[in-house]
Amino acid sequence: MKHTTLIFLLLWSVSVLGQDYGALVSVANKHYEDKAFQLSVDNYKAAFGIDATKPGDLYNGACSAALAGNKKQAFKWLDLAFQNGWTNLRHLQSDTDLNALHGNRKWTKLVASMQAEVDKLEANYDKPLQAELLGIFEDDQGIRREYIAAQTEHGFDSPQTDSLGQIMMYRDSINLLKVLSILDKHGWVGPEKVGRQASNTLFLVIQHADLATQQRYLPMMREAVANKKASGSSLALLEDRVALGEGRRQIYGSQIGRHSDTGQHYVLPLDDPDNVDKRRTEVGLGPLADYVSRWDIVWDVEAYKAQLPALEAKDE
Repeated sequence: MKHTTLIFLLLWSVSVLGQDYGALVSVANKHYEDKAFQLSVDNYKAAFGIDATKPGDLYNGACSAALAGNKKQAFKWLDLAFQNGWTNLRHLQSDTDLNALHGNRKWTKLVASMQAEVDKLEANYDKPLQAELLGIFEDDQGIRREYIAAQTEHGFDSPQTDSLGQIMMYRDSINLLKVLSILDKHGWVGPEKVGRQASNTLFLVIQHADLATQQRYLPMMREAVANKKASGSSLALLEDRVALGEGRRQIYGSQIGRHSDTGQHYVLPLDDPDNVDKRRTEVGLGPLADYVSRWDIVWDVEAYKAQLPALEAKDE
């Protein structure tokens, strides 16, 4: 299903009435992680009643629908995802969530239509470089899907999760060497050369790297954003990681900590909490309250400011 970074989501289900798009998608994603696929479909359906233009969410909704046995709904959302710009044919064909749709004539038609669009879009792509980056992307995200599944099934501190964590770190080290070679040879390659997902692989791997590497390539990513070769929302996450790594407060609230004694999550030290949503909006991120709800955190800015000194002392 997922073609984005690690996602941990809400641990509760609530009525969809009165909720906004982001909250509904968060609940839908959590139900997917819990294998409650029909509940996931119900929440996606409510979300798409508000906004049915986000291709990644539409694709993920189709995955839940396929797993719930609702092929008609799955194809409807895949068609909408395609109409709104989702053309990751490689992921579509390899995603086991969609296996139930294979062999259907609608599947054959969708794959053919997407292939035609991909061929048109990628006429001037650096195909070997794109293929290399997409391979790294699948490796990076595949192990993270396994890691999340182990957390859900066995617990955060389980041997299974720990073992997958070790594998993930090893793969990250290999992928980092590959990406650094690409960056040093080609610079920050944008979507116009390799496609959006392949280009985003550069960020995904760098954000998992050590602090020195993040510091080294942060200016390159800032320049890439200025030149529209990378997204401001992705840059915001890297800015936060570097800030915390350097002992400063994060800017956008993207980085989440976990209390080892209680297992509860919390927002790592954040600068100027009162205006964080303004800063998030400027880079294309949604409200912090929606974001942190993925970790079952209720965002209360006044309570957070009161807790901040203790959080900073904890993380020293």
